[in-house]
Amino acid sequence: MAENKMGPNLQAGAGIFAKRVQKSLNRAQEKVLQKLGKTMETKDEQFELCSQNLNKQQIDGSRLFKDVKAYYAAVKGMHETSKRLSQTLSDIYESDWDGVKDLAVITESEDLLWNDYEEKINDQLVRTMENYTSQFPEVKERVAKRGRKLVDYDSARHHLEALQGAKKKDEAKIAKAEEEFNKAQNVFEEINNELREELPVLHQSRIGCYVTVFENISNLRDVFYKEMSGLNRELYNVMKKLETQHSGKAFIIKGLNRCVDPGSKTCRTPALEAWG
Repeated sequence: MAENKMGPNLQAGAGIFAKRVQKSLNRAQEKVLQKLGKTMETKDEQFELCSQNLNKQQIDGSRLFKDVKAYYAAVKGMHETSKRLSQTLSDIYESDWDGVKDLAVITESEDLLWNDYEEKINDQLVRTMENYTSQFPEVKERVAKRGRKLVDYDSARHHLEALQGAKKKDEAKIAKAEEEFNKAQNVFEEINNELREELPVLHQSRIGCYVTVFENISNLRDVFYKEMSGLNRELYNVMKKLETQHSGKAFIIKGLNRCVDPGSKTCRTPALEAWG
């Protein structure tokens, strides 16, 4: 007789693996029988509705998270572009021009404002959506586990029914089948009841998430645009100082004559008209 050289750990591992394989085979067989109409699958309409809501909620949440990240990336890109534009203006602004010190303060303030806006979008939008969507994989895995336990429950029930309906009854097998059925039923009902309670609560949470995200983005944009508008006005005033310092001097932009004398009837000052 060949000596068994497998250690206790290997033997235990092999036993667990064999049980898993047998469970997979039983589940596959049960699903085939259900598809063929030879056995009946247990249905729970309330849970099915919860499962459908979960799938839609995850899709909606993932879409919103993707758009929030895209918005954050766009803000970062706009920040960098604005920073380069301000730096270029600072570099070409000559030291003897009026407003040179004011321009430095405006440029620094603008960068700080962009930094604050960018950080708060990350904290209040991106992270909120990240936390919200991170819960779905674990819940979906539990739903999948619930599905596997449902198949085990149905399989155990059908096996017990077959033994009980046999012409020649084997009480020992029936007793064992009843034990397996009760075990499968308890496991399934435990996870099923948990999910039936948790899924509606999770589904309702989507409203609070959406409200939080869009309240935050509305408030952040409101503050940012108001403060940026103030800085824009200050920058405009610096340009006015420069214009006044060099009044009477004309320059040409792509063939369009424009002088810096506001009193001239031939001058066109689009920027002044825009500000009103």
